[in-house]
Amino acid sequence: MTIDARGKACPQPVVLALHALTELEEGEALEVWVDNDAAVENLRRMAAQKGRAASVKQESDFWRVFIGEGSEVSGQPETGCCTVMGGDTVVAVSSDTMGRGSEELGRTLMKGFLYALAQLETPPRTLLFFNGGAKITVEGSQSLEDLRELERRGTEILTCGTCLDYYGLKEKLAVGSITNMYRIAEILTQADRLVNL
Repeated sequence: MTIDARGKACPQPVVLALHALTELEEGEALEVWVDNDAAVENLRRMAAQKGRAASVKQESDFWRVFIGEGSEVSGQPETGCCTVMGGDTVVAVSSDTMGRGSEELGRTLMKGFLYALAQLETPPRTLLFFNGGAKITVEGSQSLEDLRELERRGTEILTCGTCLDYYGLKEKLAVGSITNMYRIAEILTQADRLVNL
């Protein structure tokens, strides 16, 4: 099976490959075409995490990543964008950007992160949105489809009402429900695992 993932932003090539792996017949290999080094490395990590062999062939303007049976895992623990987060995880989102530096890049990274969360085998238990993060759950957000998918799969999505009021967005909430700071404090202090963004 071949997937053309050229031009697709992280984590889409990995997610497409993960879905395709579930459809392979025994002994069949997967070939993924990508056009950047980061996608090649992400696919290698994903293959290692799944106990599969991966090899790469560079063409003139793209790479062909072959993922087959067997293992080329070196014994080193691998980390990457495919790690299962777990059902007891709370993700606290305080900004509509991820990281510091370019706001445009930060918005792209946040969109990619929320997309990746929606693709995890076990999504987080709760997503909390407050301060600038409240802008992600309202009409016009590029992440609404992914947030609705998370909600459909059982993730509780809560947005701070004070924050929505501050930004004049309370009437535009498009996914999840409104909460208060007491409930946010309660969820944060009782979380088994907490991811702060």
